[in-house]
Amino acid sequence: MSAKVWAITKKDIQLYYLKGPVVIFGVLFPLFLFLAFTIGRNLPAAFLIPGLMAMTLFFTATSVSPVIMPWETQMRTLERLISCPISVRTLILGDILASFIFGVCISAVPVAVGVALGVGVRSPIILLTAIILAAFCFSSLGLLFSTPPTSLVSNIMMLSTFVKFPVIFISGIFIPVEQMPGWGVAVASLSPLTYFTDLARYALQGYAYYPVHVDFAALLAFSAFFLLLALKLHERALPKRF
Repeated sequence: MSAKVWAITKKDIQLYYLKGPVVIFGVLFPLFLFLAFTIGRNLPAAFLIPGLMAMTLFFTATSVSPVIMPWETQMRTLERLISCPISVRTLILGDILASFIFGVCISAVPVAVGVALGVGVRSPIILLTAIILAAFCFSSLGLLFSTPPTSLVSNIMMLSTFVKFPVIFISGIFIPVEQMPGWGVAVASLSPLTYFTDLARYALQGYAYYPVHVDFAALLAFSAFFLLLALKLHERALPKRF
C-alpha cells in the first residue's frame, strides 16, 4: 500500500471517524436495533451474537464512507486534494481503507460480548477472514453510495439509509435463511451481508446454510464488483463536483 493511500486514510480517521454521527449511526444505532429485536424473546446467545456482529460490521463499515466525498466537496477541501499528485483511485482506496480499519476494530466488540456470554468461537480463522473480507466489501459499498456528485450530505445519507435498512432485514440476521420461503432465499442471496452472517454463524455455531467456500466466493465477488464500480463512477463524477 502506497504512502499516499495511507496519508488519505490517516486524514479520514482523524477528521471523520470520531464525529458524533459516526458513533451514533455506526455503533449505537445497530446496538439499539438489535436490543429491540432480542428483548422479550428467549433466544440463545449463540444465535444472537452472529447477528449482532453482522449488523455492527455492516453499519460501522458504511457509516462515514458514503459522506466523505460530499463533506470534502462542501468544505472545499476536495480541490486541494486533487491538486496534489494523487489519482482518483488513490483517493478512493484511502477512503475505503479508513472505513475498513474502523469496521474491523469495532467488530471486536460483539465478539468480546459473545465470549463474555459464554459463546465460544469454533473456527477463529474463518471468523477473522470473514470479518476482514466483509469489512472491505462493505467499505467499498459505502463508497459506492457517495458517487452522486452532490455536496449535500443529507441526500447521500438518505440514499444510504434507503439501501441499508432493507439489506439488514433480508440478510438472515433476524430470520435465518433456512426458515425463509423460496422467494426470501432468492432475495437474501442478492445481499453480501447474508454471506457474512452465514459465515459468522458457522464460526460460532458450527453450521451454515451455504457451503463455506460459497460464502467466501460471494463476498469476494461482491467486493470486486463494488470496488470496480465505485472507482469507475467516482472517476466520472469527480469533475462534476467542482
